[in-house]
Amino acid sequence: MTGRSKKKKHVPRKIKRSLPGDRGTNPRDLDIASMIRVNHAGEYGAKRIYEGQLAVLGDDPKLKKILQHMKDQELVHLDYFEKEIVKRGVRPTALHPLWHLAGYVLGAATAKLGPEAAMACTVAVEDVISDHYQEQLDALDGEGAEKPLRNAIAKFKAEEEEHLDTGLANDAEHAPAYPLLSGLIKGGARLAIAIAKRV
Repeated sequence: MTGRSKKKKHVPRKIKRSLPGDRGTNPRDLDIASMIRVNHAGEYGAKRIYEGQLAVLGDDPKLKKILQHMKDQELVHLDYFEKEIVKRGVRPTALHPLWHLAGYVLGAATAKLGPEAAMACTVAVEDVISDHYQEQLDALDGEGAEKPLRNAIAKFKAEEEEHLDTGLANDAEHAPAYPLLSGLIKGGARLAIAIAKRV
């Protein structure tokens, strides 16, 4: 032993890098841009899920009313994030065409399995979205300049949870192979969120 203290190994800090189309290089700005991008993609995907479900189940007046109400709320959410994308100069996800197709296919496919499966899809997606929005609310806590964004996300989170409750109240858990179906949809939703944050 030489008596000298061991030097701590220097671990380089991971630097967030902007991608083509992103404005600025400030890490906080990039965090906010990522939030706006993923929320916009998610709300667009939700709109397409309900469009797919309505195309299959729209002849049932009760189901049509339920699905249309949820779709209408998603359209309000989508409109908000579309305006934020323009206002803040955020690059939308490059996978928009995939979301367009995948959302509709997921909605139509679950609806073809029956109304309970369509509701199971809603419950699974909204459960993941609610957790995702809570993470954003925690990240924005104390951000005075971002209070309007935080308030909007809090409102949208409450409405997504309302959709989840609606799905449960309409027999989502009676869908064929509910645990498997729910697990697959949740896994897909989490993967979509992770990808849309950056791509």
